[in-house]
Amino acid sequence: MNPIAYGEAFSPWEPGIFSLIIYSILVLAFVASQLFIASWLGEKRPTPEKLRPYESGIIPTGSARLRYPVPFYLVAVFFLVFDVEGAYIFTWAVVSEELGWAGWLQISFFIGLLLVGLLYIWKKGGFDWGPTRKKT
Repeated sequence: MNPIAYGEAFSPWEPGIFSLIIYSILVLAFVASQLFIASWLGEKRPTPEKLRPYESGIIPTGSARLRYPVPFYLVAVFFLVFDVEGAYIFTWAVVSEELGWAGWLQISFFIGLLLVGLLYIWKKGGFDWGPTRKKT
């Protein structure tokens, strides 16, 4: 596979940036036109029943705001961070032989940054979810 020269990248006859830009513009124009046509032709008769929030067929009562404890959100954020980390590390593991020492140094730096972030969260008390015990 040969790299595409700078002049060929914008040529309409070669696959490259130019064709990607044209395709993106056409897709965005199509989506915008469909949204405009739907809003223009759509029927607009707001009634109290249509303006009520949809709750799976159940008439909503009371406040919709529930108080979730902070650890719930911390677990969700930590899961996302470590899930993305796992995806990067598994991807690196698949091509580790081809990347050689340069790839090993880069993934080591990445894991090191994650460990620094983990230690920072630990020192700031991000893992202290329950009540604290008094030391006697």
